[in-house]
Amino acid sequence: MTFKKIESQRQLLQAELDQKKTQQERNAKGQFSTPFALAKDVLNHASTLFPKNRKVRFLDPAIGTGAFYSALNVAFPEKQIQTALGFEIDEHYGNPSLKLWGSTGIEYRIADFTKQTPPSEDEKFNLVICNPPYVRHHHIKGEKEQLQSQAVKAANMKLSGFAGLYCYFMALAHPWMKENAISGWLIPSEFMNVNYGQGVKDYLLNEVTLLQIHRFDPNDVQFEDALVSSAVVWFKNKKPSKSHKVKFTFGGSIDQPVVQKDVSLDTLSKESKWTRFPLLEEREVTNLPKLEDFFTIKRGIATGDNKFFVLDKGKIKSLGLPLDQFRPILPSPRYLKVDVVEADNNGYPDIDKQLFVLDCKLPMDQIKTLYPELYDYLEKGVESGVSERFLCRTRKVWYSQENRPESKFYCTYIGRTDVKGKKPFRFVLNKSKAIVANSYLILYPKPHLQSELDKRPELNELILQSLNKITSSAMLDEGRVYGGGMHKLEPKELSKVLATEIEAIFEGRLSELQSDFFAA
Repeated sequence: MTFKKIESQRQLLQAELDQKKTQQERNAKGQFSTPFALAKDVLNHASTLFPKNRKVRFLDPAIGTGAFYSALNVAFPEKQIQTALGFEIDEHYGNPSLKLWGSTGIEYRIADFTKQTPPSEDEKFNLVICNPPYVRHHHIKGEKEQLQSQAVKAANMKLSGFAGLYCYFMALAHPWMKENAISGWLIPSEFMNVNYGQGVKDYLLNEVTLLQIHRFDPNDVQFEDALVSSAVVWFKNKKPSKSHKVKFTFGGSIDQPVVQKDVSLDTLSKESKWTRFPLLEEREVTNLPKLEDFFTIKRGIATGDNKFFVLDKGKIKSLGLPLDQFRPILPSPRYLKVDVVEADNNGYPDIDKQLFVLDCKLPMDQIKTLYPELYDYLEKGVESGVSERFLCRTRKVWYSQENRPESKFYCTYIGRTDVKGKKPFRFVLNKSKAIVANSYLILYPKPHLQSELDKRPELNELILQSLNKITSSAMLDEGRVYGGGMHKLEPKELSKVLATEIEAIFEGRLSELQSDFFAA
């Protein structure tokens, strides 16, 4: 049977096997098959990097149904392929795939790659291509410390506890590679921005020669069943030269990107967010003020179960619950249509649907005496399992929220851009007593700024105007992007955004305000 016919059968098999698993099961195990068109692009590019006169020893540590192996036989002549080996941990995919590829030259092993012993020098591989399982750190149960130790031993890759399984796969594949082997990894691009990705970046800078990182346009999602922004990372198993430059490409295909730029290793070693390349230039060192000079930034509260803890005023009344054990809270950003939240006579947000979050500090026996209806409501939360949810069970009092005072200034935490140039983030001036959930970031004015705001309340509106003058590009430059064009900003990322507009309000008096405050 020809490889073309086998590939047709493989695609049908993939669809059939995927349908027999729930989306939740596949998410937990990171099982997202590489589309064959993308697999062909990857292997075609591999053929341009691989020496024409060298036999291919191919390894795929997470082979699945075999998309990359199928593409290998399209991109390389049959006589050049000496050997091929693939690992698949799940028998659900492994047994049918083993049968499918049984008559071809691949050695297909149903086994956990992370538990395999690397081969001897003669048996190592010179072409490693992999779409490793995208398993988030909280699904790696009971093996994290062992994997961390293995990663250091195998590749000198020091990974934090927040690293996904794909990072470990890259590290553990290192001792399987021959010197000068070519390796291509289809992985989430988030490693380029997040703290846990530093171990991967250090490996790419110091242990191998990083050739290219191609980042797909986040609006062009590569996996129909996984909303993730993808990149293909190419490197050679050879220590880099000091003068080496890395090709960064973006958009289009690997070989025909929309934008490309060569970036030095020295520049990459200083830059925390590699996704600025190739679209932006090297970051300039500046003394211009940032938001962290004016605000302490924290994330809003995480309740653990918004449906249980967040109720509107009518629901609270109908259940006979005590309003004094709730705090006002703003609705999610998509339901908040104003940028300035006024307050009613009670200090609650003057909006159409007022919401309140349960935040009781009293012990259950006291609640039973003082507020029997609330006691019954909490008992229902215990019976339904709310109290055993992760965030709830880790609190001292499961129905008490973390301490987050209200602030005058909030920023949306997540958002999308669109063709009309809509800004993914917006700032809100809050004149009420409302706090926010973790779909917002909280900006607490630092003492020197708060002192000015206390003396001149009219500055609040000017501060809001200044915040909303910050350009989308300035904020996107510090944030991170996921599949489908979804952008996020963490507190530390927002704090690094330039705040020249705010400084202009004080006509350059920031240093004066700070010195006056601390002198007092």
